[in-house]
Amino acid sequence: MKKTILTGDRPTGRLHLGHYVGSLKRRVELQNSGEFDRIFIMIADAQALTDNADNPEKIRQNIIEVALDYLSCGLDPARSTIFIQSQVAELCELAFYYMNLVTVSRLQRNPTVKAEIQLRGFAESNESGDSRPGIPVGFFTYPISQASDITAFRATTVPVGEDQGPMIEQTREIVRRFNSVYGETLVEPEILLPENSACLRLPGTDGKAKMSKSLGNCIYLSDTAEDVRKKVMSMYTDPGHIRVEDPGKIEGNTVFTYLDAFSRPEHFAEFLPEYSCLDELKAHYQRGGLGDVKVKKLLNSILQEELEPIRARRREFEKDIPGVYRMLKDGCDAAREVAAETLADVRRAMRINYFEDEELIAAQARKFGLGE
Repeated sequence: MKKTILTGDRPTGRLHLGHYVGSLKRRVELQNSGEFDRIFIMIADAQALTDNADNPEKIRQNIIEVALDYLSCGLDPARSTIFIQSQVAELCELAFYYMNLVTVSRLQRNPTVKAEIQLRGFAESNESGDSRPGIPVGFFTYPISQASDITAFRATTVPVGEDQGPMIEQTREIVRRFNSVYGETLVEPEILLPENSACLRLPGTDGKAKMSKSLGNCIYLSDTAEDVRKKVMSMYTDPGHIRVEDPGKIEGNTVFTYLDAFSRPEHFAEFLPEYSCLDELKAHYQRGGLGDVKVKKLLNSILQEELEPIRARRREFEKDIPGVYRMLKDGCDAAREVAAETLADVRRAMRINYFEDEELIAAQARKFGLGE
C-alpha cells in the first residue's frame, strides 16, 4: 500500500505560527524526506463555509492567502498536490454515504466539535430566550466531512495538531464501520503529531491556550518584521515577575513556550552568547535577575531568522498570482482524479454501481424475460 499524506487548513485568514509549528513545517520536512509516495494538501474552503455561510467573500479572498503561505513555507507543487476542497465534488458524495454510519450522539461526544461549538458561540440547544445562533448542520457534521477528505485519497498518515486527535479517531471509526458492512475498501489513517511537545498547541501571544485568528492573538507567517517585533515585545509572560530581580515562572509563560518551540542551541551562540542553552536561560529567569525584555529580544531574533526566508519567498510568488491559480487548478484536477477512483470503489462495495454491474442487468433481464 502506498504511503500517503492528507492534511490541510481552513481558509479563514492567513496562516500563523500555530499552523506552522503544529503541522506546516512538518509537512515540508515530510515532503522533502522522500518517505511518502503521495502528498495531498487541501485548502478546506467547504469546511470553512460551515460557519461562515454569511460571509463567503471572506473564504474566497483567503484561498490565495493560504496558497501563498503554503508555497512560501516550501511546499512544492511538483511533489505535493495542493488543491481546493470544493473543487473535488466526489468528497461531498462520500460524506453523504458516511453520514449513515455515524449517530448524532457520537458526533455530540466528539471533544473537538464540542470545543469549537463553544469557541464560536453556538447555542447547543433550542431553549427559549437563547439569542445565540444554532449549530449549522454542516458544522456539526464536520468530522464526517473530514473523514471523506482523508479516505478519498487513501491517506495512511495525517499530520495535524493535538486538537485534531478526536477527529482522526472518528475517521478511523468510520473506516472500520464501512469496511465491516461493505467489505475491505477504505484505508484506516494514522495521526502524526509534532515531535516537539511545545508545538502541540502553541498559545496565543496573550497567553490564551490556543493561537486563534478569531481571538486576534496570532503572529502571521506574512507579518512584517516590525509587526512580529511589536507582537513579541507585548507578549504575555509571568504577571508576578514585576522587577528584574524577582524570580520568574516558566510554566504558562508564553515567551518561554515559544522558545521551547523555536530555539536551537546555535541561537544562543549567535544572539545571546552569555548563555549556552535554553535551560541555562530558564534557570537564571527562575532565580531572578533576568528581565522579560531581554528574553523577548532573544525570541524576536529567533523568529525573525525563521520567518525572513518565508517572507522573501512570498514576495516572489506574489509577483505571479495567475500562476498560483494555475497551480491550484492543476492540483484540483489531479486530486479529483484520485478521489474519483476511491468513490468508484465505494460505490462498488455498496453495490450502487448499477450501470456497470453487467451481472445484475443480465439477472434482471432473465428474471423478467422468464416472467418470474
